[in-house]
Amino acid sequence: MNIIKYPSAEAVNKAISDDTPLLILISFDGNTAIMSNIDDAVEHHVLLMKTGFSDTDIDRFFRIVLDKSGADWTFVCPPDYKNIPFKDKRIEAFYKDGFAVISEFLHSIGYLVGINIPKRYSRHMNVLHDDNYAL
Repeated sequence: MNIIKYPSAEAVNKAISDDTPLLILISFDGNTAIMSNIDDAVEHHVLLMKTGFSDTDIDRFFRIVLDKSGADWTFVCPPDYKNIPFKDKRIEAFYKDGFAVISEFLHSIGYLVGINIPKRYSRHMNVLHDDNYAL
Protein backbone atom coordinates (compact mmCIF):
# COMPACT_ATOMS: atom_id res chain seq x y z
CA MET A 1 0.00 0.00 0.00
CA ASN A 2 1.22 3.47 -0.88
CA ILE A 3 0.74 5.73 2.17
CA ILE A 4 1.01 9.46 1.61
CA LYS A 5 1.58 11.48 4.78
CA TYR A 6 0.77 15.19 4.46
CA PRO A 7 2.54 17.55 4.97
CA SER A 8 5.30 15.12 5.99
CA ALA A 9 5.88 11.77 7.63
CA GLU A 10 7.22 13.57 10.69
CA ALA A 11 4.09 15.71 11.06
CA VAL A 12 1.76 12.71 10.74
CA ASN A 13 3.86 10.58 13.09
CA LYS A 14 3.77 13.38 15.68
CA ALA A 15 -0.01 13.62 15.32
CA ILE A 16 -0.23 9.87 15.87
CA SER A 17 1.93 10.01 18.99
CA ASP A 18 -0.05 13.02 20.32
CA ASP A 19 -3.36 11.31 19.44
CA THR A 20 -4.41 14.31 17.36
CA PRO A 21 -7.33 13.46 15.05
CA LEU A 22 -6.24 12.39 11.59
CA LEU A 23 -8.02 12.73 8.28
CA ILE A 24 -7.64 9.53 6.30
CA LEU A 25 -8.54 8.74 2.70
CA ILE A 26 -8.23 5.14 1.51
CA SER A 27 -8.73 4.28 -2.15
CA PHE A 28 -11.52 1.84 -2.84
CA ASP A 29 -8.98 -0.73 -4.07
CA GLY A 30 -6.94 -0.35 -0.88
CA ASN A 31 -3.76 0.52 -2.77
CA THR A 32 -3.43 4.15 -1.65
CA ALA A 33 -3.99 5.90 1.64
CA ILE A 34 -3.56 9.57 2.46
CA MET A 35 -3.10 10.72 6.05
CA SER A 36 -2.91 14.15 7.67
CA ASN A 37 -3.33 15.86 10.98
CA ILE A 38 -6.83 17.33 10.84
CA ASP A 39 -5.43 20.85 11.45
CA ASP A 40 -3.08 20.60 8.46
CA ALA A 41 -5.75 19.51 5.98
CA VAL A 42 -9.07 20.73 7.45
CA GLU A 43 -11.27 18.40 5.35
CA HIS A 44 -10.98 15.44 3.01
CA HIS A 45 -11.46 17.45 -0.23
CA VAL A 46 -8.69 19.84 0.77
CA LEU A 47 -6.37 16.95 1.66
CA LEU A 48 -6.90 15.43 -1.78
CA MET A 49 -5.95 18.69 -3.50
CA LYS A 50 -2.94 19.26 -1.23
CA THR A 51 -1.59 15.85 -2.22
CA GLY A 52 -1.97 16.33 -5.96
CA PHE A 53 -5.37 14.77 -6.55
CA SER A 54 -8.47 16.49 -7.85
CA ASP A 55 -11.22 17.25 -5.35
CA THR A 56 -13.52 15.32 -7.68
CA ASP A 57 -11.53 12.17 -6.82
CA ILE A 58 -13.34 12.17 -3.46
CA ASP A 59 -15.74 9.53 -4.81
CA ARG A 60 -12.83 7.10 -5.19
CA PHE A 61 -11.91 7.04 -1.51
CA PHE A 62 -13.30 5.86 1.80
CA ARG A 63 -13.10 8.80 4.21
CA ILE A 64 -12.45 8.51 7.92
CA VAL A 65 -11.46 10.66 10.88
CA LEU A 66 -9.23 8.68 13.20
CA ASP A 67 -7.85 8.85 16.70
CA LYS A 68 -7.18 6.24 19.37
CA SER A 69 -10.84 6.26 20.45
CA GLY A 70 -12.08 5.09 17.05
CA ALA A 71 -12.50 5.67 13.34
CA ASP A 72 -15.50 7.71 12.21
CA TRP A 73 -16.43 6.76 8.66
CA THR A 74 -17.95 9.45 6.47
CA PHE A 75 -20.37 6.98 4.90
CA VAL A 76 -21.39 8.44 1.54
CA CYS A 77 -21.81 5.85 -1.21
CA PRO A 78 -21.17 7.31 -4.68
CA PRO A 79 -24.07 6.82 -7.11
CA ASP A 80 -21.76 4.99 -9.55
CA TYR A 81 -20.03 2.73 -7.00
CA LYS A 82 -18.88 -0.37 -8.91
CA ASN A 83 -21.53 0.49 -11.51
CA ILE A 84 -24.15 -1.27 -9.40
CA PRO A 85 -27.52 0.01 -10.63
CA PHE A 86 -29.65 -0.88 -7.61
CA LYS A 87 -29.20 1.51 -4.70
CA ASP A 88 -29.69 -1.09 -1.96
CA LYS A 89 -27.16 -3.50 -3.54
CA ARG A 90 -24.73 -0.64 -4.16
CA ILE A 91 -24.88 0.48 -0.52
CA GLU A 92 -24.48 -3.13 0.68
CA ALA A 93 -21.33 -3.53 -1.45
CA PHE A 94 -19.95 -0.17 -0.31
CA TYR A 95 -20.55 -1.09 3.34
CA LYS A 96 -18.93 -4.51 3.02
CA ASP A 97 -15.96 -3.26 0.97
CA GLY A 98 -15.44 -0.26 3.23
CA PHE A 99 -15.27 -2.29 6.41
CA ALA A 100 -12.77 -4.69 4.81
CA VAL A 101 -10.48 -2.01 3.35
CA ILE A 102 -10.65 0.35 6.33
CA SER A 103 -10.06 -2.47 8.85
CA GLU A 104 -7.05 -3.72 6.92
CA PHE A 105 -5.57 -0.22 6.75
CA LEU A 106 -6.17 0.49 10.44
CA HIS A 107 -4.52 -2.78 11.38
CA SER A 108 -1.53 -2.03 9.12
CA ILE A 109 -0.83 1.23 10.97
CA GLY A 110 -1.37 -0.25 14.42
CA TYR A 111 -4.84 1.07 15.22
CA LEU A 112 -7.10 -1.62 16.64
CA VAL A 113 -10.18 0.56 17.06
CA GLY A 114 -13.83 0.36 16.15
CA ILE A 115 -15.24 1.77 12.93
CA ASN A 116 -18.21 4.03 13.59
CA ILE A 117 -20.69 5.50 11.16
CA PRO A 118 -21.83 8.78 12.71
CA LYS A 119 -25.57 9.26 13.00
CA ARG A 120 -25.61 12.02 10.36
CA TYR A 121 -24.55 9.40 7.77
CA SER A 122 -26.84 6.62 8.95
CA ARG A 123 -29.66 7.75 6.64
CA HIS A 124 -27.79 5.95 3.85
CA MET A 125 -28.03 2.78 5.91
CA ASN A 126 -31.81 3.13 6.14
CA VAL A 127 -32.05 1.86 2.56
CA LEU A 128 -30.84 -1.52 3.78
CA HIS A 129 -33.51 -1.70 6.46
CA ASP A 130 -36.49 -0.34 4.57
CA ASP A 131 -38.71 -3.18 3.34
CA ASN A 132 -40.74 -0.66 1.33
CA TYR A 133 -37.76 0.60 -0.64
CA ALA A 134 -38.65 0.93 -4.31
CA LEU A 135 -36.31 1.75 -7.15
